[in-house]
Amino acid sequence: MPSTFSSLPLTSEMISNLDNLGYTQMTPIQEASLPIILEQRDLIAQAKTGSGKTAAFGIGILAKLNPTYFAIQGLVICPTRELADQVSNELRRLARFADNVKILTLCGGTPMRPQIASLEHGAHIVVGTPGRLLDHIGRGSINLATVQTLVLDEADRMVDMGFYEDIYGIVAACSPRRQTLLFSATYPDDIRKASEQFLRDPAEVKVESQHATNQIEQLFYAVTPENRNAAVAQLLSHYQPVSTLAFCNTKIHCRELAEELQQQGISALALYGDLEQRERDEILVLFANQSCSVLVATDVAARGLDIQTLGAVINVDVSKDTEVHIHRIGRTGRAGEKGLALSLAAPNEKKWVKLIEEYQNKPVQWGELDELEQNPETRLEAPMMTICIMGGKKDKLRPGDLLGALTGDVGLKKEQVGKINVFEFMTYVAIDRYVAQDVLDRLSTSNIKGRQFRMRIVW
Repeated sequence: MPSTFSSLPLTSEMISNLDNLGYTQMTPIQEASLPIILEQRDLIAQAKTGSGKTAAFGIGILAKLNPTYFAIQGLVICPTRELADQVSNELRRLARFADNVKILTLCGGTPMRPQIASLEHGAHIVVGTPGRLLDHIGRGSINLATVQTLVLDEADRMVDMGFYEDIYGIVAACSPRRQTLLFSATYPDDIRKASEQFLRDPAEVKVESQHATNQIEQLFYAVTPENRNAAVAQLLSHYQPVSTLAFCNTKIHCRELAEELQQQGISALALYGDLEQRERDEILVLFANQSCSVLVATDVAARGLDIQTLGAVINVDVSKDTEVHIHRIGRTGRAGEKGLALSLAAPNEKKWVKLIEEYQNKPVQWGELDELEQNPETRLEAPMMTICIMGGKKDKLRPGDLLGALTGDVGLKKEQVGKINVFEFMTYVAIDRYVAQDVLDRLSTSNIKGRQFRMRIVW
């Protein structure tokens, strides 16, 4: 039986807020790490995305935070902007019990000037990506000498993405008396070596990264390198998942596969490391709002990606790292839903499959591609299309304004409107695919908040 948060030395206000958020019993990573974190010890914690690690380090930061002292007391470094945004949002929810805790997100791809102005007004907790944090250190616009808790979130991916030197520079700017918490889905020797200089006598916890067998159906299919991409289309046609995350080991393969699927009428996009932040944001919005059915991604690019309703994960290439494989398939079958993980293995990858079998202590189940039913009528066309509006938060646009215009002026039913994402300068609205063009024509001539905006269909 998992422990409750009330068994921890936390204030009654914090426990009451955790209750309101639906946090009563601790997840395994919280149960293993929180007592250590609250003792102010350094920690290395191995846990995957979705395990509750953000709440673990968030509670640790907030438990010793002094809101009346306007200085940066907590610093969380994340590999991607998406993850930084998620972490900031979660910390804001956890901090509701305290008055006036200011949490600031510092990431690239957004203007520097407003960030500098916010830092001048002071912040208690900063969540940021390595490059942008180093920029601020270089400009002298941030003072990290007061940091009590430093968190390196998804440290393995930050090292994979080449951020090691940046992290070293940021850590050097922090107080030597800080507590350091390192969270990583995998913990290979290179990370162990790299992190030795940051940590003082750290405790280590590892939460089993296996998934309940009844939660995720896992099947392997034998392929040749030549028919690998065709096999992906076969799997999609047979299983018909609403949304699929397909993992390739290289960005070139990502691009090739996405193009091949598009030629077959399947709504697919590729996500890989070299994309500009704006393109990356747009692709993630289109996948999350169901304007794209298949997202073909590399492991590094998919970090921090939090899609709640994922129909299937396809490992187009088998990962050479068993824990990365477990991490990939753990993105399906969340929140009590049944998950589906399909892996394609060429003869030269059988050795990696063997390692997966050893890791999970049982043989994998093989399916036959020839036995899959193919429905030539089905096209995996996404149910939605996205209208991009050239206006956003700076124009005081809010989701309610757009929903009002769409259901009022344009006359749509609520169920024909999907997710609405408002960014600084752009807004993305998901619309039922069959009426999207008509909606664009009508919306572009109607007034939203008393003015007309330029807009286009992006997918």
